[in-house]
Amino acid sequence: MAVGLALIGAGALVYARYSADMQVARATVAQGASVAQTATGPIQYAVEGTGSPMLSIHGAGGGFDQGLANAGSMLGPGFQIIAPSRFGYLGTPVPGDVSAASQAEAHVALLNELGVEEAIVLGTSAGTRSALELALRHPDRVSALILVVPATYVPDAAQQQVQRETEFSAVLWLVNAGADFAWWTLEHISPDTLMRFIGVPPEVVRAASAEEREEVFAMIRSIEPLSARFAGINIDSQPVLTAPALEQLSTPTLLVTARDDLFNTYPAAEYAADRIPGARLVVFDEEGHLLVGHSEQVRSKIRQFLEAAGLVQRED
Repeated sequence: MAVGLALIGAGALVYARYSADMQVARATVAQGASVAQTATGPIQYAVEGTGSPMLSIHGAGGGFDQGLANAGSMLGPGFQIIAPSRFGYLGTPVPGDVSAASQAEAHVALLNELGVEEAIVLGTSAGTRSALELALRHPDRVSALILVVPATYVPDAAQQQVQRETEFSAVLWLVNAGADFAWWTLEHISPDTLMRFIGVPPEVVRAASAEEREEVFAMIRSIEPLSARFAGINIDSQPVLTAPALEQLSTPTLLVTARDDLFNTYPAAEYAADRIPGARLVVFDEEGHLLVGHSEQVRSKIRQFLEAAGLVQRED
């Protein structure tokens, strides 16, 4: 009986900690954003900073909060960051058409609502799909295109998807179920599993500094509450099976990736860079999907690209 009471007590403590963490997570995403009633439907978004408009399009597991965080880590001052929550994330509902093309039209509708004629577009991971479509469909609205760890088309996308589903079948089931408690539990008992799931080799994290390790854990925590994001994750889980018309892209384009990204974005970045006229490709070696430990280098490469495009002034 004593053992049973101890287990009940331990379970109560664990659940209390989980409930407290979820309360913080829900409170965090409940503030700092607005909802625009656009021509394509309601779009949740946040705006930070002043300067040149920068549309920051988040990846899988994100929302406006991830869009702000991505831009904050990759850019210096001098930008007005516009960060929407894509379809199925946080406060943006799922429409009938969830294609990258439809998402691109939603981005344009948001820019229209905010009175922004032209913006630099930063797409990260699965957010690069609609970023690319936006530049293809509305080149006059995109002054420059930055695609970081692009989860875009590669010829063997379907095969890669099967491999990923096989490797992460249990985690994918949890994601599809929107299981907040299960995700939270994995954070505490098997963080390596979630590191690999978000595309980062655990050995890269172990070799990183304490600050860099905390950034990875912060990204894992930022997916909470999972239940507020799983509809969008389900959309992003579908592979891109049709090659976009990359040769028609006229926007100055920068692609950034890592060879050891467990989402295998290096082949996609190389494929796109070979076909987009004038595209620049930056490849790191051992940093995973989050480019662990290379924030300064990524920020420098993006700055140099924007300077070359005449969109920011050269720093002394």
